[in-house]
Amino acid sequence: MQLSLPVRTRPRLAFVGLGWIGRARMEALARTGRAEIVALTDPDAAAIARAQELAPEAVAAASLAEALTHRPDGVVIATPSARHAAETLTALEAGCAVFCQKPLGRSADEVRAVVGAAARADRLLGVDLSYRLTAATSAIRPLVASGELGRVFAVDLTFHNAYGPDKPWFYDRALSGGGCVMDLGVHLVDLALWSLGWPEVTRVEAQMLAGGRPAAAHEVEDYAVATLQTASGCVIRLACSWQLQAGREAVIEAQFHGTEGGAALTNIDGSFYDFTAHRHRGTKSEALTAPPDDWGGRALFDWADRLAAGQGFDPEARHLVTLHEVLDRIHAAGTRTPAGG
Repeated sequence: MQLSLPVRTRPRLAFVGLGWIGRARMEALARTGRAEIVALTDPDAAAIARAQELAPEAVAAASLAEALTHRPDGVVIATPSARHAAETLTALEAGCAVFCQKPLGRSADEVRAVVGAAARADRLLGVDLSYRLTAATSAIRPLVASGELGRVFAVDLTFHNAYGPDKPWFYDRALSGGGCVMDLGVHLVDLALWSLGWPEVTRVEAQMLAGGRPAAAHEVEDYAVATLQTASGCVIRLACSWQLQAGREAVIEAQFHGTEGGAALTNIDGSFYDFTAHRHRGTKSEALTAPPDDWGGRALFDWADRLAAGQGFDPEARHLVTLHEVLDRIHAAGTRTPAGG
């Protein structure tokens, strides 16, 4: 039987992957003093050097394996998607908790294996589904859960990005697991199902495009629309894209329609970071939240705080499998099979 982690005032963490998102999360965490950063690793030595300016006591490690020799309590992973599942498994097998950038895996099978390993090891597993913890989402979700909106019968979600990823691996289906659905749609599906209490999804329809035409099974999509139906009859519609000429940097929205009212999260002036939340009653709208809201590091902070308190495996992590099963179904429904395939 494996012993539980000792409760520490500040957990010891290793950071694996120090590109812009990994370094941003590390910088945010370092500012709070919540954790002791003991090891850093990235293929780019310059990235490690920049990170050590934020955590000068941390040791530069040549690999995840070397970072684990410094006996961290937890590992924060922000490497390319193809490595997420394997690196998370390695860290869990070494007895570490893990906080991983999304997606946790390229398929539901990969995610299922990781969640199973975390449960067996009784280690805390977190994924950076950061839009859950915006002030706007935090204002809307209780309205949905409490029934204040009545029966929520429809959810409309959008995440259009005027840019596309700048790393080549994003455009390789074998490495990324998918295109804009895996990159952006993961947040939309998660927001809907998490807010609704993880209902069963009974039907999935989707269309995916690559360069303005139907995407083949081997391609990554840059535009996608999908409709999900839950067992209760709620209809969830989502749209996401890369490099869309939308007249602004991003269009990010989540609208919840209920029999007794509605609620909406909306980004401001094309921002990726600034959101409002509103409660709708007929033709009237009440503002619930407005910027500023420094939400980028909250998912990591929450994980670090729970790790510091000695928390092991959280059964809620099993919903990560549900999330990726739905993403798999969207990809299956939305891509065409080549002639003769």
